[in-house]
Amino acid sequence: MGSIETGRHYTWGGNCDGWHLAESPNLSVIQERVPTGSSEVRHLHNRAEQFFYVLQGTATLEVGGNTHVLHARQGFHVAAGVPHTLSNEHEESLEFLVISTPPSHGDRELA
Repeated sequence: MGSIETGRHYTWGGNCDGWHLAESPNLSVIQERVPTGSSEVRHLHNRAEQFFYVLQGTATLEVGGNTHVLHARQGFHVAAGVPHTLSNEHEESLEFLVISTPPSHGDRELA
């Protein structure tokens, strides 16, 4: 069973959190928390495709030059090789799942 209580925790971007809920050679499921005003750097994955699914808050997801605003219970698929960045430009903390296949760690380059 995967949860933020039992999943391996890491921090990124100085003030953002991630918890590994499922890890295998072919799949990664991570729950992340992004405080107001925080974002990741624009990047792409050469092999991994990802699905971002918002649990709480509002995500601003820029994908290939197009901006998408995702609310709770909405998701977006990002194909491999497409530059993207996720940010929280809203007042509420953002929590979301990012599902990657294959896992995206080690498959990231700045865009």
